[in-house]
Amino acid sequence: MKASTKERKVCARRIKNLVGEEAIALRVAETIRWGKKSIDSLNQEIGRMVVEAILLMDRENIAGPEYAPKADIYKWAHQQGSVYIGDQKVKISRPRLRGPQGEVALPSYEKLKSRGQFSEELLTRMMSGLSARRYHETVKDAADAFGVSASSVSRHFIEATTQQLRSFLERDLSKFDPFAILLDTVHRGGVAFITALGISTGGKKMVLGFWEGATENTEICNELLADLECRGCKLSARSIFVTDGGKGIIKSLRDKFGKKLLHQRCTVHKDHNLQKHVAKKYRNYVHNQFKKAMAHQKLEDAQKALEAFEKELMDINASAARSLREAMPELLTLHRLQVTGDLYKVLHTTNGIENLFSSVRHREHNIKNYNPTYRGKNRKGYLSQRWLVAVLLKSEENFRTVKGFEHIQSVIERIEKIQTESIDNKIKKTA
Repeated sequence: MKASTKERKVCARRIKNLVGEEAIALRVAETIRWGKKSIDSLNQEIGRMVVEAILLMDRENIAGPEYAPKADIYKWAHQQGSVYIGDQKVKISRPRLRGPQGEVALPSYEKLKSRGQFSEELLTRMMSGLSARRYHETVKDAADAFGVSASSVSRHFIEATTQQLRSFLERDLSKFDPFAILLDTVHRGGVAFITALGISTGGKKMVLGFWEGATENTEICNELLADLECRGCKLSARSIFVTDGGKGIIKSLRDKFGKKLLHQRCTVHKDHNLQKHVAKKYRNYVHNQFKKAMAHQKLEDAQKALEAFEKELMDINASAARSLREAMPELLTLHRLQVTGDLYKVLHTTNGIENLFSSVRHREHNIKNYNPTYRGKNRKGYLSQRWLVAVLLKSEENFRTVKGFEHIQSVIERIEKIQTESIDNKIKKTA
């Protein structure tokens, strides 16, 4: 018996002694079932040893132990092979079997050499902020690993993100029943992407779509809304729209829904906006007064407090006062709908979608030559969109049901009541 074979057998016995026969059998079963996923978390060097030990044990399970071999299947030396450990392809020495019909394949080896999930795992790495040009730094043993060149990484990443982009742009939204929609713009590479994040009537969040434009304007928002409806999203005046106050988005929503629009202005953005209007010595005072006014739960109390605050602002900065007066009705939308508690915290600000954009910026910081109009090989103008979709979908995996979702149905009932009363009043005035 070769010294290398003896060494692998000793390794296999030590692993058996360390964790026990039952655990080893379970490991073999997991390997056959899940392939390389079962050893992804192991260090590459240890992983290689474990893989070779598993292959030996798998061969022994099929051919029988040395003291009681099966008559029709026998062991047939070793041959150089390769498997994926994590997302790295490494060389190993694989044991072989012979039977009446020739070579007998080891199920564990067939699973481990599969390349099926390489692109997905690579995409996960890159979504964690790893540059494709620095990917080789993550390979622990470059002499034994291959297939990780920058061009190879880029090619696999393009394949993965192109498929994601296609699926995202065609995603069916007919089963999504929107209770609230957050609209905001992320600027990337000199281009504006108006993005919609939906909250369903069941409290589930979902990235509904985006539309690319040179700036945040009414036409681009109109295109986004049309795209959502084209894919089955039921946009209606009974949904609450939350924005940061961008004029283009607001105009688009008003043109579409008119006076029925339920629009909540982001109170955090308005607070920051008011502070920018005034001198530094007044900023803490402005912040505290605005916060106190918005803290009232009843509509009448909050409205009186904001009106009193507006009068104070006139003596400090008239432009700040006009800015508050212009946004006042939309700042109090949730108060009119009697939304309180955790659900109010979710809907009074665009923080939900801002957090999404923060993830986009963090995960994209390693992009080189980031120009959305670049038409280089394999880019075709979709570089920015592919990256955005990849990050949005990755972030979507961590979405949770919004706090206060149990109160959504009662809010919907109040919305329906208010809009029904409004229609009845119009009919009475017409009559």
